[in-house]
Amino acid sequence: MRILLDECIDRRFAREIEGHEVVTVPQAGWAGIKNGELLTRAQAQFDVFVTVDRNLAFQQNVPQFTIAVIVLQAQTNLLKDLRPLLPKLLQTISTAPKGAVSRISL
Repeated sequence: MRILLDECIDRRFAREIEGHEVVTVPQAGWAGIKNGELLTRAQAQFDVFVTVDRNLAFQQNVPQFTIAVIVLQAQTNLLKDLRPLLPKLLQTISTAPKGAVSRISL
């Protein structure tokens, strides 16, 4: 799976997601782009968008996009708080429905 990691997530987390091709928003050259435009661009190149932005589902009409969105719900967006969510994330990546938001928390 091709995964796009939002710029609000520690870029080192990309290395933790094994078995998938992971690119960060800055690596894609899309830093600073608003979520609607970001999802429009991402759906053409990626299968899954991973973020910690809990408001994304309320701000965007996610069903109009052909990309799965996964929201990590951790105490902070620091690597130490995201790592415990990794097993659930790896499990969810392959089954996350496109055009929908999946939430992962402890």
